[in-house]
Amino acid sequence: MSRKQLKEAFVSNLNGTSLLELSLGAPLAPLCLLCRGLLLVLYCQRRGKPLRSRPAGLLLDLVVLVTPLLLSCTVLSALLALVPAVLAAFCAGIYFTIYLQRQRDSPAPLRQIVRGFQNTCLDPDYVPAITAFRVYVNVLTSISILAVDFPQFPRRYAKAETYGTGVMDLGVGAFIFSNALVCPEVRQKAAVTQPRFSSLAKQLFAIWPLVVLGFGRLLSVKSIEYHEHVSEYGVHWNFFFTLALVRLLASLLLAIFPKNKSWMVAVTVAVLYQLTLNVTSLKTFLLHGSNGEDTRAGFLNANREGLLSIFGYLAIYMASVQVGLYLLKRRDSVKDWLGAACLLLLAALVLFVFLHISQTHADPVSRRMANLSYCLWVIAYCLTFFVSFVVADLVLLFTKLLVKGSAVPSCWRAVKAPGGREQQQAEAVHVCLIAAINKNQLLFFLLANVMTGIVNVMIDTIHSRAALTLCILHLYMFLNCFIMYILHTKNIVLKFW
Repeated sequence: MSRKQLKEAFVSNLNGTSLLELSLGAPLAPLCLLCRGLLLVLYCQRRGKPLRSRPAGLLLDLVVLVTPLLLSCTVLSALLALVPAVLAAFCAGIYFTIYLQRQRDSPAPLRQIVRGFQNTCLDPDYVPAITAFRVYVNVLTSISILAVDFPQFPRRYAKAETYGTGVMDLGVGAFIFSNALVCPEVRQKAAVTQPRFSSLAKQLFAIWPLVVLGFGRLLSVKSIEYHEHVSEYGVHWNFFFTLALVRLLASLLLAIFPKNKSWMVAVTVAVLYQLTLNVTSLKTFLLHGSNGEDTRAGFLNANREGLLSIFGYLAIYMASVQVGLYLLKRRDSVKDWLGAACLLLLAALVLFVFLHISQTHADPVSRRMANLSYCLWVIAYCLTFFVSFVVADLVLLFTKLLVKGSAVPSCWRAVKAPGGREQQQAEAVHVCLIAAINKNQLLFFLLANVMTGIVNVMIDTIHSRAALTLCILHLYMFLNCFIMYILHTKNIVLKFW
């Protein structure tokens, strides 16, 4: 077997992991964010001033926000259930240290503190959980696309061949979901009226970088004989093409149908696609080609997975538009966001019930087909993941208000009144890795793909030892994050379309 064939075999014919294991890993990223924030508050409480050192801030962000995720999907994967538990215990310890010190300095009844916190006014124009969710989807994707080529990354976390729920199966859908949360149709203010197809025209121009990146990946992969998992998207297709086409089709649908009914469009597309898979021979074609022997002759046969799965990804995108519209409704207080989080969690639970029904009576989850079960799973998981960030942000805000002058970047800003911001200047002290990646998300994802290719060309990844693997992955993430950090400090946004 050639090196190319060995690597293709290494990521092929896998079955994923259980929904339970994936759920155990869901709190990890929000806990990392919470831990970083609590450490900053504790620093301010002990030193009497926020952390101002940029190198120390970057180091803290890398060690607390990135390293636990990297270790959890490699050498600590066998202890996945313990990692969030240990982080949660650590966060609880820091919180009680802060709280006890605050009570010694200026005692106040806990009930009074909680009541005051519930009525705290928030900056309605800034929802940090959306930013954190989108950035962490990108970070987790970037870690996974390189880590999957190393033996320390469990095979059950890689993309399943046909049916199954792997971490990377979820990552593809979550990336679509996170893009739709802040799409132009969601961010467009209701009071502003625009021509019906104006967003579609803008989207036509906005997707050209994705098309260029798609062709760039295609040409580079074919020219250097890079290993490919053909049943993932097909012979010529890739995720950049999928994302571009989904965004374009979604803009067309949102120009035709009211955007506040996008959930109905999502349900219609997903259900009709599933019915077509079950009732017609479409499923057989998708899995085995037109001749039933996995032929790749002709463009449609060659790229059938990438082309047909667009229907499922389109349904996810449209559902996420509905979620985005709900999240960007004006909410001025902690109490409002507690209610929103409860409603989103309830919606996620209902979707998990529908997922069980769909898997029992229609089809198991299949990222390759992007079927109804896959759509339900992705949306339910993303809602749960997002709610975890909302809870982490609320805990951080509560803790931050206990210590006067403390600053936690990428956290909710409390305001004295609907007009005046209280802590905005303090928040600008520490440059945050979350904000840095958020400013150039597409560049971060592109850089991760390029570096992944370079590492695979230079190193025999599938025979690497654990120590070398961890060194490579940490260096890879450090370079990616450091470049974003430098661009952020220079206020450079590499987006000209």
